[in-house]
Amino acid sequence: MHLALLGDSTLDNGAYTSGGPAVIDHLSRLLPEEDRATLLAVDGAATQGIGSQLDRLPEGATRAVLSVGGNDAVMEIPVLEEPVGHVSEALAELSLAVERFAEAYRRCLKEVLQAGLPTTVCTIYNGAFDEHGGQQRVIDAALTMWNDVILQAALDHECPVIDLRRVCTSREDYTQQIEPSEQGGRKIAKSLFRAAFEPEASSTHIGPTGA
Repeated sequence: MHLALLGDSTLDNGAYTSGGPAVIDHLSRLLPEEDRATLLAVDGAATQGIGSQLDRLPEGATRAVLSVGGNDAVMEIPVLEEPVGHVSEALAELSLAVERFAEAYRRCLKEVLQAGLPTTVCTIYNGAFDEHGGQQRVIDAALTMWNDVILQAALDHECPVIDLRRVCTSREDYTQQIEPSEQGGRKIAKSLFRAAFEPEASSTHIGPTGA
């Protein structure tokens, strides 16, 4: 087994662990001695940046993991701050942003699959935003639309899915609101390991809450 990790800081979180182990470190410790993982993901990457990561795909890679989309969603945050007269107007504006993401994500996933590797995809986790001011509720609601794009694309291509919303469930799993802490990285690595070595019979792998 040689896992190629593609995506953003969800997998490339070394800058956010205060010197502690990152996702790739936790995963490497979990893997049997004869197996390995290569980190191709780049902090800050969006869907359009995955092609350059695929250019570095190592010879001998046997499976890909794709975790991308969070930065695409961040770029649409201004949409959430636009004044509207009715909820229906807000949903209409959001749907346009989601349509843009759907086109970009499907193009990205197709590009990854053309590499010919079995591919597991990850949803976007909800992060740790202000709960008292209602910001977390808004983010959670909006991300269900982005995550539906990921889930539908994955199902269309029969790709296993790790739902990171069910993995990073504690505020301590994050730093700077949207980056995996050492604790969050450890949970993500465990989920990647389980998806690779303990696959379920169905085409979708949804990790247990707080994996």
